[in-house]
Amino acid sequence: MLTPFVGVTLDLIGIGLALVAGTCWAAYILLSARIGQALEGGEGLAWAMAIAALLLLPLGVFTEGAALLQPHLMLTGFGVALLSSAIPYSLELAALRGLSVQVFGILLSLEPVAAALAALLILNEELSPQAIVAILAIALAAAGSSYFAPRQPHPIDP
Repeated sequence: MLTPFVGVTLDLIGIGLALVAGTCWAAYILLSARIGQALEGGEGLAWAMAIAALLLLPLGVFTEGAALLQPHLMLTGFGVALLSSAIPYSLELAALRGLSVQVFGILLSLEPVAAALAALLILNEELSPQAIVAILAIALAAAGSSYFAPRQPHPIDP
């Protein structure tokens, strides 16, 4: 409902890729919950980021070479990694330790709502009545799933 479908034809490759992306999100949620329970603190996230950096390093060196070693680029890259991965994923991992994967999955569905509201407030984009109804439906689903979910004791509670 957040995407206008007026005059748009459906692309089967796009639908397939959207299904793959949804499957990857589900795997991310389930694996993050399991890693969060198995490893202390941010150890799982640290390993995941180190492995991802090592896997992507050859691609960066191949495409940009020594230019990646410029101090301002390294500092910018560190800032992007911190703000786009380390901090958000640390918070998500902490949330997964105290929430069920079902509730966490619904709460993740609020991300498009946040993006739509940011577009409205920051970029002055207009939201159609259909988009407003979609935002309200997602927010109600998230609130309802959180409120009616079975309560789990938090790991730091006695």
